[in-house]
Amino acid sequence: MEEELKCPVCGSLFKDPILLPCSHNVCLACARNITVQTPEGETPVQSRASGSSDYDYLDMDKMSLYSETDSGYGSYTPCQLKSPNGVRVFPPAIAHRHCSLTCPLCHRSVSLDERGLRGFPRNRLLEAIVARYQQNRAASASSSSSSTAVKCQLCDRNPVDAAVMCEQCDVFYCTACQQRCHPSRGPLAKHRLVPPPSQAARGAASGGGQQPPATARKPATCVDHEAENFSMYCCSCKAPVCMKCLEEGKHAKHDVKPLAVMWKQHKCQISQALNGVSDKAKDAKEFLVQLKNMLQQIQENGVEFEACLVAQCDSLIEALTRQKAKLLTKVTKEKEYKLKVVRDQITHCTMKLRQTTGMMEYCLEVLKENDPSGFLQISDALIKRVTSSQDQWVKGALEPKVGPEFDLTLNTDSLLQTILQLDFCQGKVDSGPSVPAAPLLQLEKCCTRNNSVTLAWRVIAPHINPIEGYILELDDGNGGQYREVYVGKETVCTVDGLHFNSSYNARVKAYNAVGVGPYSKTVVLKTSDVAWFTFDPTSAHRDIVLTNENQTVSCNSYDDRVVLGTAAFSKGVHYWEVSIDRYDNHPDPAFGVARINTMKDMMLGKDDKAWAMYVDNNRSWFMHNNSHTNRAEGGITKGSTVGVLLDLTKHTLTFFINKEQHGPTAFENLEGVFMPAVSLNRNVQVTLLTGLEVPKNIKQ
Repeated sequence: MEEELKCPVCGSLFKDPILLPCSHNVCLACARNITVQTPEGETPVQSRASGSSDYDYLDMDKMSLYSETDSGYGSYTPCQLKSPNGVRVFPPAIAHRHCSLTCPLCHRSVSLDERGLRGFPRNRLLEAIVARYQQNRAASASSSSSSTAVKCQLCDRNPVDAAVMCEQCDVFYCTACQQRCHPSRGPLAKHRLVPPPSQAARGAASGGGQQPPATARKPATCVDHEAENFSMYCCSCKAPVCMKCLEEGKHAKHDVKPLAVMWKQHKCQISQALNGVSDKAKDAKEFLVQLKNMLQQIQENGVEFEACLVAQCDSLIEALTRQKAKLLTKVTKEKEYKLKVVRDQITHCTMKLRQTTGMMEYCLEVLKENDPSGFLQISDALIKRVTSSQDQWVKGALEPKVGPEFDLTLNTDSLLQTILQLDFCQGKVDSGPSVPAAPLLQLEKCCTRNNSVTLAWRVIAPHINPIEGYILELDDGNGGQYREVYVGKETVCTVDGLHFNSSYNARVKAYNAVGVGPYSKTVVLKTSDVAWFTFDPTSAHRDIVLTNENQTVSCNSYDDRVVLGTAAFSKGVHYWEVSIDRYDNHPDPAFGVARINTMKDMMLGKDDKAWAMYVDNNRSWFMHNNSHTNRAEGGITKGSTVGVLLDLTKHTLTFFINKEQHGPTAFENLEGVFMPAVSLNRNVQVTLLTGLEVPKNIKQ
């Protein structure tokens, strides 16, 4: 309760408290310190613009205070003085007529009338409570002073009895520490030093032995009529009034009731409200007991869980050690086998080499003999023996039967990845049926190509309940909501038809008979910045001929036939070109974009599902739904290039010939999905060029 009884300005117990209109209290002396005064004849707003040097500090420090005077609220801005507890206060000003006061708690500003601070009522109830609190504190201090004296809180060793206590710092000092650490000058000069409770209690006991009984308080009197006691209560003004105030008609149309009745009524309301607060305080105490008990439980459970974690990790290390021993045994056996094979091959080869060397030396000696008859007598047998010895060194006899490399590969990537992903699962493990764990996206197999993405995933560990399938979700490429793009049992999925130059977030989850498991970690896949595509043989007219890996197109018919590209665009800016490889007899091929269901057996742009430019060797036209517009001079020949710029950000279509814009913007307000398209006959052959940068400086 002590904090409720301290002044927000000086930090000490209230002394002569006055009640502000905002229901907050300040000491009367503190109210004088925080009173703001303005020059005579000027309103607070005008004082802010004053050029007088006498009031410069008011203009600078209290500019925001006067900005909202009319509403009754203002900002409590910093100034050059501080109260002992850190609340900034304004310096006492020279006597002027216009004054205002700002509450240090709610910063509400109120103007003072001619009565000044006397216009605020004194809070006699708060004065009585403070006096009662001081008496009780002194009595409790006297009861404890007989056994224990208050010690200095700043002595390093062997603290001595305290001589004073600072009410603002709430620290006990001996005489030496007070002179050294809390001098009565400088910023600490305004702190209030009082005797410690033990000395104050002993002084009170020596003076009279007992605290003097509290004297009866005089009834409160009216501020306007000091001789009149309060007898009524104005419910409209929410203030007690006297009979003279009523006689003067100040509260003529207000709801006025007897003071005793409203006193009992408000006491009853406070008592009822306190019952609810008391219940909450009781619940808070029980909650604190619960939290303190939880501290001990957390400590014990933490030690137990750490021991369990160490045991689990030790078991994993032990299992890995056992498996290491088994693998080392396999390596040892493989090594011993290779060594035995090589040693046997060395022994066999050494023996054969010795026999061959001995036979060679014998043959050389035979060749040295000059007796023909003797030579011929043994030559046939010797020739057979040499031939037989040569046949012993068959192909492969001089090749090692085993290699020095060990044909054993230990794949630890998946195990290492599993170990690195070893983490705690939130919640307790249920031994019964449960949903599948989150799948693991295999980043090394996830990739993007053009405007399609391929994702692969796997299950981290086998599950008790078999997995029935997976659900793959992608967002819209702009960080929007996810949508399902695949549901099935496969663990690899390719999603086509995405936007170019977009980043997609992907995630996957598994499901079984129990339910759907949690999502995997999200992976971000970015599609190609520019479009790479070819002509589409599946949707082309049967007279269309595609070569050069579907990048070059020609036609077998004298009539125009349409072929579409493999890419579909619904947003972004895209540019591609078509190179004229062959151009005979001045035909007029058409280039542009179309829906997938456009007519394939007529010139591009004849129906309402295509937007095109058809061009011959001299001029060109734009065409949509068989409407010809914007004739432009300039045509194409063999070797020319026709560029198509589809800007779905601006929803426009523009054409180029030989890198130069041809005519104005051809079409506007394009919405939906568009595919590159070309129409031509047998007199034309063109090649598609994609993945090009967008041209600059487009003319409208």
